Amino acid sequence: MKNDNKKGFYFKQYEAPNQSPFDKLFGIFKELITHTSGDFDEAIDWLRELDKEYKLTDEHYTIDDFIEDLKKKGYIRDELKDDGTSGIGITAKTERAIRQQALDQIFGNLKRSGNGNHKTKHSGNGDEHTGEFREFHFGDGLERISLTESLRNAQINNGVEDFMLTENDLVVEDTQYKSQMSTVLMIDISHSMILYGEDRITPAKKVAMALAELITTRYPKDTLDILVFGNDAWTIAIKDLPYLKVGPFHTNTVAGLQLAMDLLRRKRNTNKQIFMITDGKPSCVREKDGSYYMNSNGLDEYIVDKCYSQAQQARKLHIPITTFMIANDPYLQQFVNKFTEANQGKAFYTGLKGLGEMIFEDYETNRKKRIK
Repeated sequence: MKNDNKKGFYFKQYEAPNQSPFDKLFGIFKELITHTSGDFDEAIDWLRELDKEYKLTDEHYTIDDFIEDLKKKGYIRDELKDDGTSGIGITAKTERAIRQQALDQIFGNLKRSGNGNHKTKHSGNGDEHTGEFREFHFGDGLERISLTESLRNAQINNGVEDFMLTENDLVVEDTQYKSQMSTVLMIDISHSMILYGEDRITPAKKVAMALAELITTRYPKDTLDILVFGNDAWTIAIKDLPYLKVGPFHTNTVAGLQLAMDLLRRKRNTNKQIFMITDGKPSCVREKDGSYYMNSNGLDEYIVDKCYSQAQQARKLHIPITTFMIANDPYLQQFVNKFTEANQGKAFYTGLKGLGEMIFEDYETNRKKRIK
């Protein structure tokens, strides 16, 4: 008798997913538009160069056809540039597509929870059902009583013939709180983020877009503020992330931390946290008279002490700071270690690869806690 229940691995030649010419080019275009900080013309120039080298198109579908489809589908539009000349810019639809691609790239391979919300270990009068039951207690809402289980208890306890329902028969379905989190993501945009032949701003930008998309779609009750810091610190909108660039700036970590704490003070959520992505040492502070004190040579004790003071202030406000250090200089790691100790937060020393996964895992872990 023939046995068809064979167990083992079957190997076959790889078959690329069936994509339309537009979809294939659009995936590359979204990557390029991120690297060019939203510059459509530069992204298309790069796409044409890639086409020459890798034969991405043919006579049936050209780059010009792709541009026309982008217009028809609402991904680009005609606009006036800053110098008054006409040009082409991306639309909000493209910005959303870029964030979604960043989310898929960075978090797509990680295990997702079943219902998309993390629970705390505290049960009680929460807002999510656990599937478990407990005895009715004074103060429980009547709407939480499980009629089926309560009637079942009444039949068991009192019999069917002399049926009666007492308080001792009542059970309620237990619930858990869905902890809400307010997060500030700080991104270093000092000049060192593009020095030494390594583009560090694009991966940081992708992480920010992915985290923004994750929170707005999966945790809509959470809040996310994004700020950048160079000589000063300021907030940016999620929609402006694709256009983020570094500048000829020093690193004013103190200004970033001050702004982050100001933002979190206004939030009503109990759980608050700061994520900071940086590759360099603090090298700038703004004095009370508005002047700047700058020193890029080594670790300036005056600047560093102000950073430690901000870390301690955040600790008093019960705001943990998680630092993602994308540089591996030993003396900078010593600074981050002391900074982390002052805040009782966390620090991760990571290269650009795996940065997104690390931030995702830490975000998920922190949501499971209730920070007192």
